[in-house]
Amino acid sequence: MTLLRAGMLPMTSSIFHARYDNPLRGECRFLAIPMPTLLNDCVSLRVEARGIPRKESPKIRNRRMRRKFNGSPTKPRLSVFCSTRQLYAMLVDDRNKKTLFYASTLQNSMREDPPCSTIEAAQRVGEALVHACTELQISEISSYDRNGFARGERMQAFEVPIAQYGLLTR
Repeated sequence: MTLLRAGMLPMTSSIFHARYDNPLRGECRFLAIPMPTLLNDCVSLRVEARGIPRKESPKIRNRRMRRKFNGSPTKPRLSVFCSTRQLYAMLVDDRNKKTLFYASTLQNSMREDPPCSTIEAAQRVGEALVHACTELQISEISSYDRNGFARGERMQAFEVPIAQYGLLTR
C-alpha cells in the first residue's frame, strides 16, 4: 500500500482558505492542505505559518503603546481618532479614567463662523485644544496617540497649532 505526500495549495486560489485563529490575540494562523503525490510508505504534511496582515498591525501597535504610556492630570494622553470625514481629539487622564477635554470637527462651534472645510475645522480643533491646555495649566502631554492613523491633511492641520504651542516635539 502506498501513502500520499501532503503539500500546499496557494492560499488565494484555494477553496479551503479559512481563518483558524485571531491574530490580535497573538495566535498563529496557518493552513495545511494535502495534495496527492506518491512517496514510499509515509505521509508528510507541510504547514506554512502566515504573518499578521498589514491592516491589523496598527491596532496591535496602538494597544502596546497604551500599556506603556498613561496620562495623568498634569501630563494627559492626547488621543486622536480620524474617520473618513471627521477628526475627534481628547485629552485623557488614564489614572483617574477621565476625559479632560474633548473636541471634534462635528461641533457647531468649530464650523459655524464662518463656515469652513473639514481641514480648517481640524485646525480649529487644534486651536481649541491649545486654549483648553492653557486653561487646565497643561504644558506637556505624556503621549500622542494617533490610533494607527496616517498623517493625512486633516491630521497635519490639527497638529500645526499644537506643535506651535509646544505639546508635540518635532
